[in-house]
Amino acid sequence: MNQNSKHAGNVLLIRGATLWLLVALILAWCLVFLKADISLLKMIFPGKFIRVLQAHLDFLIMSALLFGFYAAKVTLPWHVRWAMVVGAFTNSSLFLMQALFPVLDGPIPAEGFFPAAFRVFLMISIVITTYGFGRGAVIIFLSTFERSSSD
Repeated sequence: MNQNSKHAGNVLLIRGATLWLLVALILAWCLVFLKADISLLKMIFPGKFIRVLQAHLDFLIMSALLFGFYAAKVTLPWHVRWAMVVGAFTNSSLFLMQALFPVLDGPIPAEGFFPAAFRVFLMISIVITTYGFGRGAVIIFLSTFERSSSD
């Protein structure tokens, strides 16, 4: 397996994972304050409570994925690392945007520049996230077939 010691060049993954974990923790406190009916938080998040919860959970899941890829210690190309970290943030932030801007949350998105920009952001986020984690998974999977002296 193509493993390196220390960071295997993937320090960006651990940095992204820790940042997104901190965002998840902040969102956890926001959820507590929303349930406590703190009016300031209700003004910040006028959308559905469930969207804040989804953002919180998605940031946790993406952090866990980044931690896992980092722990594999298989060197990943820079573009894959960046796609993973950026995709982990943008993908999770989609729920957050729906909580912040309820106009974005509906079966039929509202017309206008902002909802249209949201749809473009959503599609770009899905592509970046899929590329990063998909390519990373293939690289790590293939690395398990390489012969090493410890096999």
